[in-house]
Amino acid sequence: MDKFDRIYKLHHALAGRRTPMPIEDLKEKLECSTPSAYRLLRVLRDYLNAPVVFDRERGGYLYRQDADKGPYELPGLWFNAKELQALVVFERLLESLESGLLAEHLGPLTQRVNELLVHRRLGLSEAGTRIRVLGMAARPAGEHFQRLAAATLQRRRLDIRYRSRSRDEATEREISPQRLVHYRDNWYLDAWCHRRRALRSFSIDRVQSANELETPADEVPATELDEHFASAYGIFAGKANKTAVLRFSPERARWVGDERWHPEQSGQFLTDGAYELRIPYRDERELVMDILRHGREVEVIAPKALREVVVGQLREALGRYGITALPRT
Repeated sequence: MDKFDRIYKLHHALAGRRTPMPIEDLKEKLECSTPSAYRLLRVLRDYLNAPVVFDRERGGYLYRQDADKGPYELPGLWFNAKELQALVVFERLLESLESGLLAEHLGPLTQRVNELLVHRRLGLSEAGTRIRVLGMAARPAGEHFQRLAAATLQRRRLDIRYRSRSRDEATEREISPQRLVHYRDNWYLDAWCHRRRALRSFSIDRVQSANELETPADEVPATELDEHFASAYGIFAGKANKTAVLRFSPERARWVGDERWHPEQSGQFLTDGAYELRIPYRDERELVMDILRHGREVEVIAPKALREVVVGQLREALGRYGITALPRT
């Protein structure tokens, strides 16, 4: 523990107490000698203007309570070693979402953390090379991300031009943004569409233009948003009205048993070591893709319609290789 960490720890030890702390208790908490504990108290009082006082009657140190000024806080931005390490990890994770997405805004802070604190105090000059975050099939967020994010946070309506992938046609929309969603390495905007008079999810990379309006955004209760967007499977919205029953092989069960496919899923290990997973859904498109990636290690037990869709997909895939002898269910 270095000097900065000890000052940080000393501050939090005194700030959270109503009774004085003897020097012996402080020395033990700070993991230092008695002279070092006294030096840290002087630094806190003389250089950082902390209201450190010694209570002679009770033989300990505490912060003087000043009702007019409120609780004392260390000046500037202070982090202990673990918090700095967490910041390094967070910076790498944020950068991995899309390189350069927020670099203009976070660059100065990142530089200060890295140069003045992290490198000198913790010796983490190679932090960037020690953390690897892998994305897959990520699409660039596009030039309008920051404008959409600002309107979402500042609660303003947006006038957007949006080209959907399903129909490949552009439409003009006035929307009230509700939430930014980062899902499977891509960004989406959940919003109330005033044209459709319904909740919609927009892929941010498909927004062709965006203008923030002065009109305040309409508010949709969080419970309604969760019911509409979170109850179904994946990115497709709508309240779940079906339940998929999937059975995974004993080998694959060791992985799937620890995975979270849906917030309201349920699962159980069967006597033969297989794993049965039940998932609520409404639109089967994304669910089918996740089922197919497990190949022969999974079987759709129910509902029959979902089973038939998966069989049809497998039959068409085999047909591309000239194989058609797949028995029908």
